[in-house]
Amino acid sequence: MKAKKTLAGLALVGAIALTASGCAGGGTPAGGGGDDVITVGFAQTGSESGWRSANTESMKEAFSEANGFNLIFNAADNKPEAQIAAVRSFINQGVDAIVLAPIVTDGWDDVLQEAKDAGIPVILEDRTVSASEDLYASWIGLDFEKEGETAGEWVAENFGSTPTNLVILEGTTGSSAATDRATGFATAIEGTDITVLDSQTGNFTRAEGKTVMEGFLQKYGSQINLLFAHNDDMGLGALDAIKAAGLTPGTDIKIVTIDAVKDGMTALADGEFNYIVECNPLLGEKVAEVVKKVVDGESVDKQYIVEDQAFDQEQAKAALPDRKY
Repeated sequence: MKAKKTLAGLALVGAIALTASGCAGGGTPAGGGGDDVITVGFAQTGSESGWRSANTESMKEAFSEANGFNLIFNAADNKPEAQIAAVRSFINQGVDAIVLAPIVTDGWDDVLQEAKDAGIPVILEDRTVSASEDLYASWIGLDFEKEGETAGEWVAENFGSTPTNLVILEGTTGSSAATDRATGFATAIEGTDITVLDSQTGNFTRAEGKTVMEGFLQKYGSQINLLFAHNDDMGLGALDAIKAAGLTPGTDIKIVTIDAVKDGMTALADGEFNYIVECNPLLGEKVAEVVKKVVDGESVDKQYIVEDQAFDQEQAKAALPDRKY
């Protein structure tokens, strides 16, 4: 992948607060474990959604002391500069491997080169980067473009032959999830009778999804027939805004989202959402497997894509009782 310019102003002064997770006794200090303990620094985006919380728990369970790991965990509160500083801190601590869920795509060239120079392999989890592929060992995640395409295909099939006004709640600007989902969705609805009235970021959060949807409703009102949200949490925030405006979500305004966390699936089962494309957050076990192989010097694939499903109302009702997230 083509390397891009580093984000400006990323130099941070001061310590990064890192929390060792999943260790009842506090774990082994970074770089100081025994031969059988792998010390891993995990740089998470933050805790912006139900999906992210489930993803974090999956990672903590997989990188447990019982599984032979000492995990150093940091959530950057969706601040790219803080996440880069966390990765640098992991390098300075001499961890055995770094797992990174990059907030944005660009700006990683320098710090990933620093990790490579230090002999510390980096494994990408969930999202991708624009840096050269030789700066990381592997990526484990989902096909975001396919998720957007699947959502768009359902929209095109159900609304594409009728004049339909659509608004879109985008994920975090610059993230691979938002960029790829937007691309896939736009491709799928191209040539239909669907008109995109507006598209703005809600940063993958319920609160911002509600705020942006309130703005859409004030501006366009009953012109809006359909909402596509890049994740469930923004869709759930929008749902609250739609109700507050005296409209019925799922009926007056159809709602299509991506993630399939329990709150979203419940809204779908209740008829307040109309369609959800899954984005499986339970990546921890696969990531831990790849980390062990990389640290042991074994060869791994450059990417591992986890399969997703999609749900309508009846499928959501059937899936909810056994849903793990």
